[in-house]
Amino acid sequence: MKRRTFIQKSGVAASALSAGIAANAADEADQPNVVIVHCDELNFRTLGCYRDTLSEEQAFMWGKKAVCETPYIDSLAKEGALCTSFYAATPVCSPSRSSWISGQYPQNTPVTNNNAHLGDDVVTFAHQLKKVGYQTGYAGKWHLDGGGKPQWEPERKFGFTDNRYMFNRGHWKKFGMTPEGPEVAAKDKKGKPGYGVDGADAKSFATDWLMDRTIEFMDEHKAGPFAYMVSIPDPHGPDTVRAPYDTMFSDDGVEKPRTYAKDRATAPSWGMPAKNCPWKMASYHGMIKCIDDNVGKLITALKERGLYDNTILIFTADHGDMRGEHGLQNKGYPMEASAKIPFVIRWPKGIKAGQTVRRAMNTTDFCPTILSLAGADPTGKEEGQSMAAAFQGGEIKSENITFSRSTTKSVESDIGWIAAVSPTHKLILSDKDEPWLIDLVNDPDEMTNVVKDPAQAEVVKFMARQLHSYGTRCKDQKIKNPNTAKGLAVLMA
Repeated sequence: MKRRTFIQKSGVAASALSAGIAANAADEADQPNVVIVHCDELNFRTLGCYRDTLSEEQAFMWGKKAVCETPYIDSLAKEGALCTSFYAATPVCSPSRSSWISGQYPQNTPVTNNNAHLGDDVVTFAHQLKKVGYQTGYAGKWHLDGGGKPQWEPERKFGFTDNRYMFNRGHWKKFGMTPEGPEVAAKDKKGKPGYGVDGADAKSFATDWLMDRTIEFMDEHKAGPFAYMVSIPDPHGPDTVRAPYDTMFSDDGVEKPRTYAKDRATAPSWGMPAKNCPWKMASYHGMIKCIDDNVGKLITALKERGLYDNTILIFTADHGDMRGEHGLQNKGYPMEASAKIPFVIRWPKGIKAGQTVRRAMNTTDFCPTILSLAGADPTGKEEGQSMAAAFQGGEIKSENITFSRSTTKSVESDIGWIAAVSPTHKLILSDKDEPWLIDLVNDPDEMTNVVKDPAQAEVVKFMARQLHSYGTRCKDQKIKNPNTAKGLAVLMA
C-alpha cells in the first residue's frame, strides 16, 4: 500500500505545529504509524520514569530494596512525553478499556462493570484510522465482549481488522499456535485452558508471545501506515512470571506501605482497608521487568525496520494496583495507586522530547488525541477532548480537571463514588460518605479530608461545580444519588 502524506487536521494541534513544534517534519513526513503497548493493572510507581517525578518518600513506597528498573520504558519518556495526571475514567478493566478506545465515559459505552458488552454503535479510534488508510490490528486481552473466556478473535471487531490474536478474557500465561489458530497452551487438570506458567519460555510466555505477534503485524504492513494495539494481560494477578524473571527479585526487605495500617474507623467506604492484605512485590516486579524487556524488543524491531522515528509509540495501562497502599489490593478505588495510570508517548516528528505533562487527563481523552495526532477526524461521539496541544506546545483552553467514577451494575445506577481530579486536588463524593477533598500536593498519601478547611473553600466550590457539570453533560447518574446530590449542592453554594 502506498503511504499517504500526513496532514494535521486538529486546529489546536495545527496551531502548535505552526508555532514551530515540528512544523517542517509534519509537512513532509508520511502518516505516522501507531503502536500502543497497553498493560493490565500497572502501579505507576513501579516505573523508573515515574519515580523520577516523585519525592523519595513517594517513589519508594515499598522501600529502596523493592525497585524494578525499567530502562526501555524510561527511554520512551526521555525521548517523548510523560503524563503525571492521567486517570482511568473508571479504574476497572472493562469500563476503562471501553472509554480508551471510544473517547466516551463508561456509562455511555455502556460498559459500567467488567464482562459487559460494548455497545454495537460505539465508534473507536480504529474505525477512524481505517478511514484515512491505516491497517489496524489488536492482540491480547479485550474484555469488551461479555463473558467469553478466552474467546479468541471476537466476531465484533470495532475497527481492528486483524484481531486474530485478540482474546476476550483471562490472564493467561502461556500461548501457542495450532493449525486452527492460537491457543492457551497451559491446561488445568481437566484439560481446559489454565493459568499455569510451567514450561513457558521467551516464545510462549504471554508477554513475549504477544509482542512477537505485534512485530509480525509490523512486518506484514511495514509499507504503512499501520496502527496496532497490544494488550498485555500482566502485571495483573495471578502474580506469576516465567524464568528467569521469577527469581530476579526478592521480597526480603520489602516494606509495608506507610498507609497500610490506616484506621478503619475513620476511613471512607471507598478507601476502607481490608482486614488482611498482601503487599509482596517480587513477582509483580518480575512481570514488569519482562514487560520492559519486551518494550526493548519492540524498540529494536522498529529501529531495524527504519520505522522508529515515524511511529507514535505509547506505553500505558487500563488502571493501577494498590499493592498494599491503604491496606488494599487490586483496583476500583479513587486513590492514586488505583486510578492514576502511566501514559508515555514518543513521536519525535511531532512531540518534543523530555516533556513532563502535568495536565489532568483521563482515558476518554485518548481517542480524540490519537486521531488528532494521526491526522484523522474525530468520531463525533467523544466526551473526552484532544490533548494533542498539551504534547505539542499549544494551549488547551478548558479547565485543568478530569473525572473518574466507580463501577455500577447498570447505567441507571447511582451507587458508588465519583471524583473530580486536578493536578493538585481530588474531590470525591459517594452515596455513603461525606464529601472528601484531598490536597495532593500537601497530602500525597491521601489520608486527610480537608473539605471543611476554609483555605480550600474556593477549590471546593470550583471542583464541585465542575463535577456537577460533568455529570449533567455526560449523563452520569451518580450525581443524582440523594447523598451525592445533597453534598454537591452544599459545596457549590
